[in-house]
Amino acid sequence: MVRGAKRKKSPQTAFYEPMSHLDLVFYYSERRDMQTVSKANFATTYKNIHGDLKRIAYGMAIVELTEKTITDHDPHSELFIVLLNTLNTIDTRAEQLNLVYWYYQIKLLTLLGFKPDLNNRDLTGLVLPDPTKGPNSAQILSFLLSGDLSDTGFQSKLNELSVSPKDRKVISQYINTCLYYHFDGLKELKSLSVLKALVTV
Repeated sequence: MVRGAKRKKSPQTAFYEPMSHLDLVFYYSERRDMQTVSKANFATTYKNIHGDLKRIAYGMAIVELTEKTITDHDPHSELFIVLLNTLNTIDTRAEQLNLVYWYYQIKLLTLLGFKPDLNNRDLTGLVLPDPTKGPNSAQILSFLLSGDLSDTGFQSKLNELSVSPKDRKVISQYINTCLYYHFDGLKELKSLSVLKALVTV
């Protein structure tokens, strides 16, 4: 809980926006579900995300996806680091943000125990879409599965990947089907609807 955060002229308001990375001081009590924040500072400042609609859409999709797939009081420090690296990349990178988004989706699945296996499409009660149907889709997925976004060499190689419209469709269907299978309610994410509208324009 943040006292005064909803007041329009409150200096606290600027801190508590979506995609804000903060250092917080708060009073913790096991007897309360809601804790009281006493101090906040920006841990990271994003210079470009908030001024670009496509970056906002990708960033919000990542944040909302994370919120819907993890539970309260169940820390995932490694996923948090990947989340920060991904948001920083979206902030500094102008091209092929779809690759960055697919990377995060795959890492989330992997770190939560559901790493995609491109050689095994059979899940209980479901056969996954064929990830090899695009001209480069299998190569792209393999690269994203084995990569590390904090590695500058990996980011440089992202620029070399050729993604056709067929690849985009195949990869999106494959990853989204994996997510929908393991997690309920993801089809209703508002940010995904906005993102789909933007990337198809």
